[in-house]
Amino acid sequence: MTDHAVPFDARSFGRRLAGDQVHLRLLATTDMHVHLHPYDYYGDRPDDSIGLARVAGHVRQLRQTAQNALLMDIGDCLQGSPMGDYVAYERGVGPDRPHPAIVAMNALGVDAATLGNHDFNFGLDHLKAAIDGADFPVVSANTITHAGATPDKDRTLVPPFALLEREMRDGDGRRHRIRIGVIGFLPPQIVIWDRRHLSGRITTRDIVESARAHIPRLRAAGADIVVALSHSGIEGEFESATHENATRALSTVPGIDAILAGHTHQTFPGPAHHGQAGIDVRRGTLNGVPTVMPGFWGSHLGMIDLALHRCDGAWRIAAFDVAAHPIAARAADGVQYPLIDSDPAILTATQDVHRETLAYIRRPVGRTTAPLNSYFTQIADCASLQLVNAAQSDHVARAIAGTPDADLPLLSAAAPFKVGGRGRPDQYIDLPAGDLVLRNIADLYLNPNLVRAIRISGAELLEWLERSAGQFHRIRPGGCGQTLLNADFPSYNFDVIDGVTYAIDLSQPSRFDLDGNMADPDAHRIVALCHDGRPVAPDQMFVLATNSYRAAGGGTFPATGRARVIYRSHTRSRDALHAYVARNGVITPQRRPTWSFVPMPETSVQFDTGPGAIRHLEAIAHLSPEPLGQTADGFLRLHLHL
Repeated sequence: MTDHAVPFDARSFGRRLAGDQVHLRLLATTDMHVHLHPYDYYGDRPDDSIGLARVAGHVRQLRQTAQNALLMDIGDCLQGSPMGDYVAYERGVGPDRPHPAIVAMNALGVDAATLGNHDFNFGLDHLKAAIDGADFPVVSANTITHAGATPDKDRTLVPPFALLEREMRDGDGRRHRIRIGVIGFLPPQIVIWDRRHLSGRITTRDIVESARAHIPRLRAAGADIVVALSHSGIEGEFESATHENATRALSTVPGIDAILAGHTHQTFPGPAHHGQAGIDVRRGTLNGVPTVMPGFWGSHLGMIDLALHRCDGAWRIAAFDVAAHPIAARAADGVQYPLIDSDPAILTATQDVHRETLAYIRRPVGRTTAPLNSYFTQIADCASLQLVNAAQSDHVARAIAGTPDADLPLLSAAAPFKVGGRGRPDQYIDLPAGDLVLRNIADLYLNPNLVRAIRISGAELLEWLERSAGQFHRIRPGGCGQTLLNADFPSYNFDVIDGVTYAIDLSQPSRFDLDGNMADPDAHRIVALCHDGRPVAPDQMFVLATNSYRAAGGGTFPATGRARVIYRSHTRSRDALHAYVARNGVITPQRRPTWSFVPMPETSVQFDTGPGAIRHLEAIAHLSPEPLGQTADGFLRLHLHL
């Protein structure tokens, strides 16, 4: 019932069973994002803390210590690494070229899977071609091709659920035929996030609404046990319809025996969810339902052990254990080491595409005359993020040349993607001066978003920046060592806008809550918003370059949505960056003054970043950084003076 960091005895649960009980072990992977080998393609080096091949080592061991085991994947397996990009944009997927993630999952013997939001990033045709190669059922109850009058009348993209019938032995050796019902869910927001691929082809329903309709159907079809595969986080309130992270609400739906969850890259059971209503971190339950969420990129293998007994003609859960087993641990010096060997079968099955991916990421693009990193992107002007903004602006300027919008001032908004992730101090951009290769471009812009531009007023621009400023905790003037960043605020919602200058007053409360709803109408963190040295007027109009996720409404920012878009491109933001670097040949990164904190005398905060930041502290000299050493997770903690 814990996140095991030491060798574990997976046989102990089976020894506690009564003779008439059946031991069913549920194993789960999630958010693999095409990390199949223990290899960091962005850093072009081995990485013992990631990869399905390492997870497969746990799977082999845990199957050996359980008479009955099922392995499920909870989505986001087709996108998220340079291997996924290479397959989608160059190699292709088809009957003679199966997707390597599916090849690996077939080799590992996955029993069922559901879809994640990022599985749609390369379009429906790519998704369908990939899952056509699966030797296991792929299910999703709230991904709809034709909506019926009620959810149970919907036509879904893939089957809403599947029945897995298995012969199992109880503790006394007797055989039983048990039917495990598997049902899948994903965030309904995919129709916003991937509108360009899904508009007119896919719609979605609320996760809980779909569950209430389909789970009785699954039971009626003969399911003895129901397992929900929820590509949705654990945060969120029950009453919020179409909530992105609805797994806690899902656990209140009658008829669910266990939940395997994903999407937010968190680990459950784990301290991140301690103290939340309905959550028992010690037992690993949501409202009494055993639940596991096994991190991301193969960091963990989720496991739920169930003791099943037959009572009044039905199979019921007599006992359970929940655990998330890591594939690596961190030594006292901060270095990670593997806890399990990679499975050779997975490495062999995907070795060819691994070699092809290495050749792909090593292609030369251009040069940079100065280092580029993301250690301080969330607290100060950053050359790496400004490079992305410059590329977006350049692309949009070329696209709208000769149109009336070309007469408006052009701004660009970009957010940091690679700033530590979920407890990964090695996940920062850190490029030395010198050659830039294709993997560096992918490092600078991780996601396959497309370039967009919207028309925005000065008043809306101000609100946009207020939404971004929700990243920070309110800081008490005169306080010492306060925590600066709100860990629940995603870094990809912290937009920095080039083309204007502004300051953030941390003494003010956030104007918006984490979901983008107005929280305090009287709060104003953004001050001194200027363009060309003059205050921005509320009715002043601008063109804002951004990406397809944001323009479609991702992150709940003002002035977004389809009607606000004035330029739609089929060019990925990453490709625009690639073209900008290649066209210029040599990049000379310079931190342009864009934003800063309003000074707060005698006030200090704590900020965690990657340990490599120690080499670049001069970039934040104005904050008088004082290194406090490394945290237990391996991050460098800095004491900053505002």
